Amino acid sequence: MTMIQKLKGFRDFLPDDARKRRWLKDRMIEVAERWGYEPLETPTLEPLELFTGQIGEDEKLFFSFTDAGGRKVAMRYDQTVPTVRVLGEYANTLTLPFRRYQYQQAFRAEKPQKGRYREFTQFDIDIFGVASPLADAEVIASNLEICKNIGFSQAIAVVSSRSLLSGMPYEAVVAIDKLNKIGEAGVIADMESKGISHVQAQEYLEFVKNLKPNDEIRTIFYYLENAGFGSDWYRFEPTLTRSFSYSQGPIWEIVIPQYDAGSIGGGERYDGMIKKITGLDIPGTGIAFGFDRTLEAADACGLVPKFVSNSSVLVTVFSPDLMDIAIKTAQSLREGGLPAELYPDPSVKLEKQLRYADRKNIPFAIITGPDEASKATLVLKNMITKTQNEFPVDGAAAAIKSALNNNVR
Repeated sequence: MTMIQKLKGFRDFLPDDARKRRWLKDRMIEVAERWGYEPLETPTLEPLELFTGQIGEDEKLFFSFTDAGGRKVAMRYDQTVPTVRVLGEYANTLTLPFRRYQYQQAFRAEKPQKGRYREFTQFDIDIFGVASPLADAEVIASNLEICKNIGFSQAIAVVSSRSLLSGMPYEAVVAIDKLNKIGEAGVIADMESKGISHVQAQEYLEFVKNLKPNDEIRTIFYYLENAGFGSDWYRFEPTLTRSFSYSQGPIWEIVIPQYDAGSIGGGERYDGMIKKITGLDIPGTGIAFGFDRTLEAADACGLVPKFVSNSSVLVTVFSPDLMDIAIKTAQSLREGGLPAELYPDPSVKLEKQLRYADRKNIPFAIITGPDEASKATLVLKNMITKTQNEFPVDGAAAAIKSALNNNVR
C-alpha cells in the first residue's frame, strides 16, 4: 500500500516546530497589542474578483477554482486585500483610525523551493484612516520594535517612496525591484522583454539610482529618531520599488543584517486600492511580515529558545488496580497549577513508562506502588538526576514547584 503524503509545497509542523512558531507569534502579538493594534481574521476563501486586478504580474499564482455552487473563488493570496473588503463591508462599525494585526495563512501557487511554499503564514500590521506619513512611520517603528522583542540586536527599515516614481511605467518598477537578485544587466533585459527600449530602460534605472528622500521619507525618519531608533536602524534606499501594483506613497522592507536570505517583511501605502475596491476614501498603510522567514532569521541568530515537554511531571500507573489513585494524583497536580501527564495504559510496565518520560524530556515522574498507596505517599523521581524521594500525596505539588523554581531539570 502506498503511503499518502502531504502535497508538495505544504508542510506539517511537529511539536518542536509548532512551539517555535507559537513563541514567535506571541512576541509579535505582544508588541502589536502594546501599540494599540487589534486582531482581525478573514475567511480562507474570497470571491476571485476581489483579488483580480489588484496584485500585478503575480496574479498567475492565485489558487482559484469554481466551487460547488458555481462561484469563482480564490484562496487567500494575502491579508491586505481581504482587509480592504472588511473596511468596505463594516465601514459603519469600525472606528477610524483602525489599527489591525492579522496572523493567518496565505496561499500561492509558487514553484516550491527553499523558503517558498504554497501555504505560508503572514503577520500583518496596518493603520486605516490616516493619510499622513506619520501613520507609515508608526507602522515602521512598531515593526522595528517587534524585531527588538524577538531579540534581534539590530534590524533595518529600508525606506523609499513610490511617489518618487511618478510617471514611471509599472513594468519598469517591477524590473527595478529585482535589482538585488538579477543585477543591473538583468534589470535592463527585463524591461526590454516588456517592450521598453534599451536606452529608456537605462534612463529609468539611472533615474532611480539617483533619487533623494522626499518629505514623506523625512517625516518617517523624524518619527523613528524621536521613537528612540538610532540612524543605524533605518536608511533611504532609492532602488527599493516594491512590485505590488497597489503600492503607493512610502514603501519599506525590514532586513536583519545577520541574515542574508532577504528581507523578513515589506510594507507600503495603498489608499488607491481601498478606493478602487470599496469606493471609500479611506487611507491605508501597513506591512506583511513573512512569518516563516522571520522565524528562520531568529533561529539563525540563535534567538529561539530550546523547548521541552509541556508536562512538568508524568504520573505513572504502577498496576491496573492502582489506576484510580493515578487519576486522582494527576488531577490534583493540575488543579495545583502543574502541567501533569498521566500515562494512559496501566498494562505497560513501569520501566517503559519511565523511558517515555525520558524521551519526552519530562523532568519528573511520580510512582505510587502498593506500599505508597497504603501510606498515602508517593515517590517523586527526578528524571535528570535519577534521584528520588518519598512525599506525602498532598506535598508533591509543592516539592515539584520548588524543584522547578530551582532549575532542577
